[in-house]
Amino acid sequence: MTGTIELGMDTFGDVTLGADGKPLPQAQVLRNVVAEGVLADRVGLDFFGVGEHHRTDFAVSAPEVVLAAIAGQTERIHLGSAVTVLSSDDPVRVFQRFATLDGVSGGRAEVILGRGSFIESFPLFGFDLAQYEELFEEKLNLFAEVRKQEPVTWTGELRPPLTGQPVYPHLEHGLLKTWIGVGGSPESVVRAAHYGFSLMLAIIGGGPMRFEPLAQLYRNALEQFGQETTLPIGIHSPGFVAETDQEAKDTLWPHYEVMSNRIGRERGWPPASRARFEHEAGPDGALVVGSPETVAQKIAYAADGLGASRFDLKMSNGTLPHEDLMRSIELYGTEVAPRVRELMG
Repeated sequence: MTGTIELGMDTFGDVTLGADGKPLPQAQVLRNVVAEGVLADRVGLDFFGVGEHHRTDFAVSAPEVVLAAIAGQTERIHLGSAVTVLSSDDPVRVFQRFATLDGVSGGRAEVILGRGSFIESFPLFGFDLAQYEELFEEKLNLFAEVRKQEPVTWTGELRPPLTGQPVYPHLEHGLLKTWIGVGGSPESVVRAAHYGFSLMLAIIGGGPMRFEPLAQLYRNALEQFGQETTLPIGIHSPGFVAETDQEAKDTLWPHYEVMSNRIGRERGWPPASRARFEHEAGPDGALVVGSPETVAQKIAYAADGLGASRFDLKMSNGTLPHEDLMRSIELYGTEVAPRVRELMG
């Protein structure tokens, strides 16, 4: 294996359990997320991402505010969303918020744009789910124009046009680093290549090598669109690190089960089983769970197989307590990251 890799983590700000076994207040969860981001910086990770949700089991609905709080207590780590639901937001405001984050953090902001796997933001902000695809396509097109940091002249179908409209603030250096989060849609892969955005593959089920055709499609599309062919591919996968494989799985499983069954009831999934969990935690599954060596081997295998130069470990897993997350972050930064870089040369 050869190549350089950035190693990051992200969280959805899941409402976790306190020492008394009861869910923590969302305000406390927010403070804990900030502490997790500060620790990620201290142990040498490259990126900390915060997801956006609008429901009772997640505390973060305004990722940029949380990221700005982390920026004020860190010096090196890059900070971004995971993901920003562009379909139910305003592209101009998204750019302005992340350009502001870039300024206050000294150039460390990134944005990962996506359609989102939850739909609560659509009725909350008055958008029609029947326009799910049209909203994302049009808003991504406008965001791409705003990102150029030139006066915007743009016309669409779903919002008023802009004519020679400047958008501020501008970044100090270059353009805002922008990714498209993709869960398996070839159309989204081609869309990312068309706009010259980096590709983040969300691998949340099944083996990572089933995404290899999408990674190759992205590279081919970049070339066909005349884009820079060295744009990075990233991987996002859920996981957890502990001292041993068994400890990691035994600690994670009860919280993973509750989370999977809660979401599964909404989506018609079958109940979670320990056997399926064990399979996903194995060599051919999406869960990056285990000892530092196991996790490092799995990350290096996926990154090498897909030609990825970034891996983000989704640390938050349902009600998994903050203290367990902090220990996992410490192991990830101090033991997993150096081993991954060693494996990848």
